[in-house]
This record gives sequence, C-alpha cells and structure tokens, in this order.
Amino acid sequence: MAAVVDSAEPRPQLDYYLLLSPADGRPLNPEGIVIEEFVRDRHCVTVGLHNAGWTPADGRWWSSASFSRGMRTDPELSGRVTPVGRGAAEAAYRRLGGGRLPAEAVLRSYFRDYEPFAVAPPLRLGPADAPDGFHEKRVYRVLFAKDLRADQLANLTAVWRTPADGELADPAAWGFPAGRLRVGGDLFAWNLRRIDRNLAWCLDLTASLATDADDAVGPVLHELTSVLRQQGLIPVTTERFA
Repeated sequence: MAAVVDSAEPRPQLDYYLLLSPADGRPLNPEGIVIEEFVRDRHCVTVGLHNAGWTPADGRWWSSASFSRGMRTDPELSGRVTPVGRGAAEAAYRRLGGGRLPAEAVLRSYFRDYEPFAVAPPLRLGPADAPDGFHEKRVYRVLFAKDLRADQLANLTAVWRTPADGELADPAAWGFPAGRLRVGGDLFAWNLRRIDRNLAWCLDLTASLATDADDAVGPVLHELTSVLRQQGLIPVTTERFA
C-alpha cells in the first residue's frame, strides 16, 4: 500500500472528477470537472458532502447536492464521471479554456449546496473487545458506487499485497483484494467486498488501536479510499460499526 498521509496534514486533498460527454465518454475529451470534499466527524464518520462543478458551457462554478447524489445513484450519470487526481483535473480545466485551476482554498469557496448525511450511533456487528495487546477495536465500512473490472481487481490485489504474518496477510482468504498495515503500534486490516447493484462495493476496515490515540485512523481511511478512487470507484459514505 502507498505511504499513509501524515496525520498532521490539516485537511485532506479534495476529490476530483472528470465529467465526460454523453456522446463520447472518453476521459481524453471531458466536458467539465467536478470537485468534492467529504465532511467527517471526530470518529471519521461521514456527516456531509461539499461539491462544485465547472463546464465551459456554464462559464462559472456551480454547486449542486442533487448532482453529487446522481453521481452515485444514476447509472447514466455515474457512467459519465471518472475519478482523477488534481493533475488530470488541472489539465482538463486548462484544455477546456478555464486557465489555471484555482488552489484548493479557493475551490472550497465555490462549495455552496451542502449535503448533510444522517448519522446514527455505531452499529455493532460483532464483539467489541479489543484483540490481545490492543486498547480498542474499531470497524469501519466505506461504501462505493460503480463497478470494478477484473484488471482493476488484480491491480488492487497487487497494491495491497503484504508480507506473510498469519491469516491477515492472505488476501485470498477473503476472495477479493485485502491487506493490512501497521502504523506505529496500531494494526489495520481491510478487505473489499461486493454488495448490491447500486452501491457496488464496500471496504471493511478493522482498526486495532494500541492506545486511546486514533490519529492514524483518518489518514488510513483516506489513503484506502484514494486507492479505490484511482481504480474508478466513487466513494459514497464512511460508516462506523464498532
């Protein structure tokens, strides 16, 4: 797995998407860009979503919570949206005549139509006891829209392959890509699972924390989510189950 972002970073990077033409559908010919940022509480649970978009046809930045919902629930719209990094968004913005893409602090000023998420207390799906040698166990689930091809699943298996250390190190034990990571004294183990047709995949993360400090949880969740975005999935929400 790629290096985890330093937990001292004040804010994670925004999520960037290319909006493709319905007639073309190729990332090389986008018709606009969309930018989002999830809002999470102190337990790393999603509580809302900011968004902004730009197309040369509009000529200005707009914000639409319903558009962000459609990216995740409308197959036609989600098929036109491709997750990318900031570099690809900058290139598309420049190519479409927008010039230099503003800094993230400026982009956040275009967030106007905020989408709040309903939040419930953690639903416990199993024993809450921490494993031996750990202070606390937490279980998170990140839901994703869209689907994965066989080659994308193979890419994830390769990225998340870890040295042998008991059954946690065997991704095949879950049937889909899985992995584990130690950050200081904390242990993180995750596996990817297919769910229903609309929310196509979920990532289940078990965090075994060595102390009452949870500084590593947010960066690990962010990094894992970013890896799945790179394979084409659109994050929907992050829930905590324990």
